[in-house]
Amino acid sequence: MANYTSADIRNIVLLGHAGAGKTSLAEAILHKTGITNRLGSVDDKTSILDADEEERERGHSIDSALAHVHYHGKVINLIDTPGYPDFLGAAICALAAAETAVIVVSAAAGIQINTRKLFQAAKDRGMACMIVINKIDSGMQELESLVNSLQESFGRECRCANLPGADGKSVIDCLTQESGQAAFGDVATAHTDLIETIIEADEELMESYLSGQEVSPEKLSSVFTRALITQTLVPIVFTSSRQEIGLEPLLDLAIRACPDPTAGLPLRLRSERAGETSIADVPCSAKGDPLGFVFRISYDPRSHIKYASVRLQRGVLKSDSNLQATGGKRSMRAGNLAKLQGDKLEPIEQTVPGDIITLAKLEELGILDTVFVGSEPGVIETPALPVPMYSLALEPKSRGDETKISEALSEVADADPTFRVERDRQTHELIVSALGELHVRVNLSRMHSRRGLEITTRPPEIPYRETITGTAKYVEYTHKKQSGGAGQFARVFIDLEPNERGAGYEFIDKIFGGSIDQPFRPSVDKGCQAAIVDGVIAGFPVVDVKVTLVDGKTHPVDSKDIAFQIAGREAFRKAFQQSNPILLEPIVNLEVTIPSENVGDITGDLAGRRGRVQGQEVLAGGMAAIKAQVPLAELQQYNSQLKSVTGGQGSYSMELSHYEPVPPNVTQQIIARRKQKKEEEK
Repeated sequence: MANYTSADIRNIVLLGHAGAGKTSLAEAILHKTGITNRLGSVDDKTSILDADEEERERGHSIDSALAHVHYHGKVINLIDTPGYPDFLGAAICALAAAETAVIVVSAAAGIQINTRKLFQAAKDRGMACMIVINKIDSGMQELESLVNSLQESFGRECRCANLPGADGKSVIDCLTQESGQAAFGDVATAHTDLIETIIEADEELMESYLSGQEVSPEKLSSVFTRALITQTLVPIVFTSSRQEIGLEPLLDLAIRACPDPTAGLPLRLRSERAGETSIADVPCSAKGDPLGFVFRISYDPRSHIKYASVRLQRGVLKSDSNLQATGGKRSMRAGNLAKLQGDKLEPIEQTVPGDIITLAKLEELGILDTVFVGSEPGVIETPALPVPMYSLALEPKSRGDETKISEALSEVADADPTFRVERDRQTHELIVSALGELHVRVNLSRMHSRRGLEITTRPPEIPYRETITGTAKYVEYTHKKQSGGAGQFARVFIDLEPNERGAGYEFIDKIFGGSIDQPFRPSVDKGCQAAIVDGVIAGFPVVDVKVTLVDGKTHPVDSKDIAFQIAGREAFRKAFQQSNPILLEPIVNLEVTIPSENVGDITGDLAGRRGRVQGQEVLAGGMAAIKAQVPLAELQQYNSQLKSVTGGQGSYSMELSHYEPVPPNVTQQIIARRKQKKEEEK
């Protein structure tokens, strides 16, 4: 059995922008607590958390990584997450596995785009939050302005729990000390601000404090945790992972104030019973059948063994436990239980509720699956993930690699819910969709280094849709074929009209009497649906139309299922052409973060891409955020354009908003290109 309890666990996820020093901070903690005998470094490729060759070569995290330390009788589970926006999915998946989010900010770089996104994601989830200003050895002169920027951006609840000493080699605890020589600010003022912010979480304590009574350290400590849980306090601490400054105060604060799994934000279980949905909190407890969820999937680069990391919320899981996942997947024996230390597995005999464990070779488990023993309880709610909108079409350089590529892509998509793979039914292209160009390129590079696969890429076809704005009545088509013996005959009359946007396809049978025999009416429906899949004016799927079958004729001998399918298809195509057909294009919500001096250039560029600017926000650090709605077709080369305009300082994210009609002149260009492509394929 484990020699610790749920109350001894602190689950902490490290969040922040790339380059803030999250991995370096985790490496310093591992060294400080004796887990490693040498300080691991991202720069010299000795980090045990960035263990993948691709991560070491690129010098930044790509996947989340796990580590754990024992400190003063407590177990601290660390989840190190990647910081580039392209790998946001891994960070979001990790949020639900922890009670505390530590936002790491570089003292030199300050607040960056992912700093804001991930802090807001943690706040929205209701997590306890802490800010670590790292790399204080890189420059002490900007620290005061950075603290002011943090308070302006994230609220006055951001208070310094310690301050860097004037010597640059220590920190001063603002909770227990009221004086000292700090590198900036006044320790007494910081102490008062911190105390007053903490006691806001307890009305009784606040009354005692305001009446002049002394607050005991024990009472203050318990309320400190409550202030974190209620988000009325976000402590700021200072570290230098490279010089190992401020690590012990950070760890002390983690075990003293950060909530354990029994006290922190509970997981929520959504279940369906008798057609009704219910949502209930799941307390962290050893009582009840084991319940948890998978927040991380990884594969060994050589053996391709699958590892699933699970946050266990309830019950005690053993190696012989019969584990299942929601969705009707077959049961699995849990097998060897372990905890990850970088890429090394440390076997354990039994789990503790609230802990993070890793299971091997359970092929049925998928990312964000709810796992359980016993009867299916429902689904554990997890944070919403960004929608992958950057797509590329893939082709193997070598014939015969299709199967290998499919297996490799399946492995990637299994581990990353923001990386999607599909075969386009219209173009027959193999399409991968991700959060950005870097997201795709990194995974293709891994496939090359691990499996020797050479893949070419090109921009995919934009997923246009076809629809109508007019109505066609009593459109007739007769299919007649006679060749020797039995022939084919079908005659149908249909009405075609627009359906509500988003309502899809609808078929209505209004035949009265026996003009079309009942068995053949579904055949007309099948024919219409075939035309919908193939498209009419440009070969794109048809959406949001309503077909009404109003009349027809059946031959007693020659009428067949296939005849009415053909008649239905051709009647639909004929009616579609008469109903003012149009193309629809995907419109995305685009958010661009850039230096303030580039705002004019970017807004002008977006206007040239048929974009509509929705708003603009001034950010700290001389940055600005522009929100706009832009046709996806206009953003295929946007990554390189943005880098060129901003000198590599700009970044963007996008997600699908809706579909809109394509301008007539653009529609004609698209139709012409599609026609030419079909002729070339012939």
